[in-house]
Parts: sequence; C-alpha cells; structure tokens
Amino acid sequence: MFKDMIALTKPGLLRLNVFAVAVGFWVASQWDIAWISLLMVVIGSTLVIASACVINNYWDRELDQKMERTKKRMDYINHLKPGFVLGYGLVLGVAGLAILFVLVNPLSGWMALLGWFAYIVIYTMWLKRTSTWSTSLGGIAGAMPPVIGYTAVTNEIDAGAWLLFAVLFLWQPPHFWSLGIRRVEEYRAAGFPLLPVVKGVKRTKLQMIPYVFLLIPAVFLLYYFDYVGLVFLIVSLISSLIWFVHTLGGLKTQDDEKWAKVNFLISVNYLMLLFILMVVNTTWS
Repeated sequence: MFKDMIALTKPGLLRLNVFAVAVGFWVASQWDIAWISLLMVVIGSTLVIASACVINNYWDRELDQKMERTKKRMDYINHLKPGFVLGYGLVLGVAGLAILFVLVNPLSGWMALLGWFAYIVIYTMWLKRTSTWSTSLGGIAGAMPPVIGYTAVTNEIDAGAWLLFAVLFLWQPPHFWSLGIRRVEEYRAAGFPLLPVVKGVKRTKLQMIPYVFLLIPAVFLLYYFDYVGLVFLIVSLISSLIWFVHTLGGLKTQDDEKWAKVNFLISVNYLMLLFILMVVNTTWS
C-alpha cells in the first residue's frame, strides 16, 4: 500500500520539481541561507506537488491505460481504490499549503496554489484532452517551483522571480515535444491532442525553435541582473546554443525518433546543469 502511495506521487518528477524549489530559494538567498525556512518550503512544496501528481493520476486513470508508459499507474489506483486516491491527493495538498501559508509566507503559498490549479484544472482537466495548447499553457504549473522557493525568501515577485519562471516555462514545451515525437503513435492511440499528433512532427519541430532560442536571452538576463555569476553565463550560453543548433538540425534529419531521443536527453541535462550552476554560481549578498 505504501509503495503504491509513493508511486502515485511520480517520484522522479517530484524530485526534479522540489530541487527547482530549493534552487529558487538559494538564488534569492544569495548564500545567506535560512535553513529552517528552506526546510519548511521544501516540505510544503513536496506535499503540494505530490498532491497535484496524485490527483493527475486519479483523473487520467482511464486514459493512462492506453499508453505503455503510463498504464502501470492504474494498478496502483486499483490497489488503493480511486476514492482513497482522490482523498489522499487532497489531504497532501491541504497539508502542503498550510505549511507554506503559515510557516513560510502567504506569497509562496499562493504561488504553490496557482501551480496546483494550473496543473490540475487548466492542464489535466481541460487542455490535455482538448487542445494542442496543453503543453504550452500547462507549462505555467511546471514553471512555478523555483518561484515558490524564490518568493519564500523575498516575499515579492520581482525580476528574479519572473526570470526563473521564464527559464522553466520556455524549457518545458521543447522538452516534452521531443518526447511526444518519439511516442507520437502512443499519444495518438490514447486520444491525446498533442502537437505532433494534431499538427505533425515537422510543425512540432518548427514550434520548438523559438522556445529554445528564447532561453538564450533568459539565461543572459539572470546574469545581467546579477542573480548569477560569469561561470553560469558562459556555460549556460554555450549549452543553450548547443541545444538550439540541435533543434534546428531536426528540420533536416531523416530519423525523427533518433533526433528526438537526443534532443530529449539534451533538454534533461541542460536543465540539471543550469540548476547546479545557479546554486554554485549564485552571487553573494
């Protein structure tokens, strides 16, 4: 039972998002770390993000059975019973928001609630089943974790919060679309109106280009506004250019699956590298 409950929180996705929360907190703190506050925002955010993942699994339980990548989730839900899963998800969310609102600050709580609402209502319940815009607008939820961590320190939404949001918001569509290209037939069979399914692979490749390109000014502005140092600037610009060039190369490739696999791996490593550099090369207060 406990293993099923953990599995429904999507541990891999949860770890990445909670790390993003910690990175946002670290950037805002500029090495002057309030460790108890960091612990509280990590615990609160973990519960809220886990809540969103559990409720997403509950809502998508029938569609998930149609895809090889996700059909195992129905086993977890059946073991626990759907009603229990929904209640479990809601309890996680309430507990996490209570910690953020009461023990951190209200703004971080509102940011977490906005991310939760965007993922559950806007993405899961609405756009995922109806529109190719699900990936782009659903990115609002995925871009909130570093903002939660950042506002836990600053208690305001300033340029740093917007830039952290921008990096995650721009990163998500090309990252997810490269996966969508690789598994386009699975998404088609499941009935999800993902961009490669509705508009085709070529159109998806074209639409990935501006997102990856705009990451270049986004990471530069983090340096320009003195949130990160020169090492971050150099490495992030080189990494952004590598990803951008590879994305452009997708317009000429004949092997879409191989190209999409490499592009996906580049995107994963790109984000982890940026997060690590944000921590290591955060400017001192």
